[in-house]
Amino acid sequence: MVSNVMYTAKPVLEIDLPWLTEINQPTRTRRIPSVLTKDEVAGLLAVMEGETALLARLLYGTGMRLMEGMRLRVKDVEFDRHVIIVREAKGNKNRVVMLPRSLAPALRLQILAARASWEADRQAQRAGVEVPDALAVKYPKLGQTWGWCWMFPSPTLSIDPRSGIERRHHLFEERLQRALKKAVPLAEIVKPVSVHTLRHSFATHLLQSGTDIRTVQELLGYSDVSTTMIYTHVIKASTGGTASPLDALVA
Repeated sequence: MVSNVMYTAKPVLEIDLPWLTEINQPTRTRRIPSVLTKDEVAGLLAVMEGETALLARLLYGTGMRLMEGMRLRVKDVEFDRHVIIVREAKGNKNRVVMLPRSLAPALRLQILAARASWEADRQAQRAGVEVPDALAVKYPKLGQTWGWCWMFPSPTLSIDPRSGIERRHHLFEERLQRALKKAVPLAEIVKPVSVHTLRHSFATHLLQSGTDIRTVQELLGYSDVSTTMIYTHVIKASTGGTASPLDALVA
């Protein structure tokens, strides 16, 4: 924003503002994220149930963000190739993540539940699910097709605030947030935990297992590898690789 002012001040205001060159853009503090151990993740997932448990396992198993999981559509889960296509993610980018083989049976059951919901909507002649604006104009009935159905449809209908149309939305994101908040004390975890903690844990555990940092970067959808480097600091902090001088005294 400051740089834009610098570029436009002289031609617009017709004056020189030399003091602007001394102002730097504010830097954002890069904090080490809260990350769960593998045992903590296992304990957390063990006390969760139903759709929210499946969603939590999916986010940890793929590194997807909360809304990427919520907006997942049937057509983007490819069981044969064991991949999930994440579309229109942050920055309007698409990427491919792994489909955990251990999740395949549960996801197939979830598809059956989504199918039943979709068939009920078709029989009731309800409006289809929301689709990107350009596609909605070109293919008005695209939202009624099975492939575009949400993997995690809401059990209730809601009014689209933009169009005023009553349709089935995906599962409300606060469902998972509330379930996770309830599960944390049950799993006896004292660290701060949010849905995004599952994504941080996914990246850290992959790096700990020897996965190349560039691969982790692609799976997370980061454009710059420096963003992924924060997880190497997490690993250094958690492994305690450098011995304390106090331990040498005690020995």
